[in-house]
Amino acid sequence: MKSLAPIALTALTSLALATPLVATAEPAYPLKPVKIVVGYAPGGSADAAARLLANQLSVRMKQPFVVENRPGAASSIAASGVARSAPDGYTLFLGSNANAINATLYKKLPFDIRKDFAPVALVTSFPNVMVVNPSMPVKTVGEFIAYAKAHPGAVNFASSGIGSSTHLSAEMFKSMAGIKMEHIQYKGSAPALTDLMAGQVQVMFDNAPSVLPFIRSGKLRAIAVTSAQPQPFAPQLPTIAGAGLPGFEVKSWYGLFAPADTPPAVVQALNQQVNAALQDRSMRDQLATLGASPEGGTPEAMRRHVEQEVTKWAAVIRQSGATAE
Repeated sequence: MKSLAPIALTALTSLALATPLVATAEPAYPLKPVKIVVGYAPGGSADAAARLLANQLSVRMKQPFVVENRPGAASSIAASGVARSAPDGYTLFLGSNANAINATLYKKLPFDIRKDFAPVALVTSFPNVMVVNPSMPVKTVGEFIAYAKAHPGAVNFASSGIGSSTHLSAEMFKSMAGIKMEHIQYKGSAPALTDLMAGQVQVMFDNAPSVLPFIRSGKLRAIAVTSAQPQPFAPQLPTIAGAGLPGFEVKSWYGLFAPADTPPAVVQALNQQVNAALQDRSMRDQLATLGASPEGGTPEAMRRHVEQEVTKWAAVIRQSGATAE
């Protein structure tokens, strides 16, 4: 009697060939709502940039992108939470130059902006604007410096938190101008600007998107911009460098990050849509209204940018003596 083994083997082989292969490709992303965590209170420039981006990504990626505000510690609380999140692309972080600053400003952080995140894309950049309460009898950088020297201890500057660009812009200004100012920190730009307009503090070096509405309404007086060149949103404003402090330059930025180990395909999908959003005319017009410029680029370019920013701000912190601890 012949063995049935060859017949059975032939039958199994034929069945295997006739059976369709099971797809092994990863599911499309995103399949559910995505959260963008912002480390500042609602109403500031970070919040505005995140909501513009979230609206664009919601339309382009066919899922809701929702902004969540977690203010505190110059956005380190938000960054720490996202760094510990699942690396699946559903919890993202809107980082900024504050995070590059914090890498040196804080001796101990529960995360490393260079190692614990996967850069997605640089979103936007903008200068800060030096603004004062309209009751201040100054209209130029020179007049402000003279006033501060004539009234030692009478000038307080507001910031959106220790380590923010609004904080270190003022520290740089104070050091380079040789004046004394007291730092009053807030949990975000919105409460700081409220007190500035109320006369509780005298000056702030805030992000252009936050202060432009108040400058235009006359509630704040703009003195100068912190960029190296005058800006299209206020071409009449001089630069601080050109108004008496050569070499002074600060530019803020926001970028989108995912937790480290997020699948490259997810990072690439987000990068592609962020870049597309930044080419959209309505997005560019809205950013221009805020005094911001679209950026974009590859994840690797953003990684290099972060490294350069950490190095730059480390030097500024050492020179100013600023510390958060």
